[in-house]
Amino acid sequence: MTHTEISDQKHQERRQRRKRRNVRLLVESLAAPTVAIIVLALWQFGVPLLGLSAFILPTPLQIVERIGTDYRLLLNNTLVTLVETLAGFAIAAVGGVITAFAIFYSRLFERAVYPLLVAMQTIPKVALAPLLVLYLGYDFAPKCFLAFLLAYFPVVIATVVGLKALDKGMVDLVRSMGANEWQTFIKIRLPAALPNIFGGLKVAVSLAVIGAVIGEYVAAERGLGYLQLQASSQFDTTLSFASLIIIAAIGVVTFWAIELVERRAVFQREAAK
Repeated sequence: MTHTEISDQKHQERRQRRKRRNVRLLVESLAAPTVAIIVLALWQFGVPLLGLSAFILPTPLQIVERIGTDYRLLLNNTLVTLVETLAGFAIAAVGGVITAFAIFYSRLFERAVYPLLVAMQTIPKVALAPLLVLYLGYDFAPKCFLAFLLAYFPVVIATVVGLKALDKGMVDLVRSMGANEWQTFIKIRLPAALPNIFGGLKVAVSLAVIGAVIGEYVAAERGLGYLQLQASSQFDTTLSFASLIIIAAIGVVTFWAIELVERRAVFQREAAK
């Protein structure tokens, strides 16, 4: 084969690989929407075929219509739940990272506090909700604190694991080049721990939504959890489903927001598969 033929063959192979990669990326990007459409279609057409009324199981179109009808009511309660979630998550994120740093750098602090954190995590948070109402009142504070409690532990654990996962040989190499502990932390430890930290944050924000809604179930006059309870007590299944859908949407949107920040802040390595 001549040099030109070899070059053309390599170019064609590269073009075929690029085409296969584009097809694969397209299929992967359409996977989730396709599954969602299939589930919604089965739900929409399956409910009438089974003879179920809206009281038992409303169809997706009925839920969307209800969201459109009561959008002001749902929006006002959504903002309340969202603020409670974000406030609790922000406190958990900052407090959890600081606690993890203290556990990593202080053996005494780790031995003194770590068992207490594990014990606190095993307590059912629903059991704490009535006590929080007694101590913190009936408004914003107990819901925010429950969101904090559920989100705090995953941030601590993920950050500690990330800090401890760094190869000791890398740390020794940097120190042998004259770096102090602060430089080692900024240049080596923190970048290496960021994937774990963001993993903990993504778990924590989902749990923060759950914590806020649990608090609203126990004691609230506003919020999506309160609205869902009111709808259930009035046998309004469609409004209850609408509240549930928006609660799930809050969790998904906040999760994606953290993932977007992670893509900009963390060096992305190709996963080994």
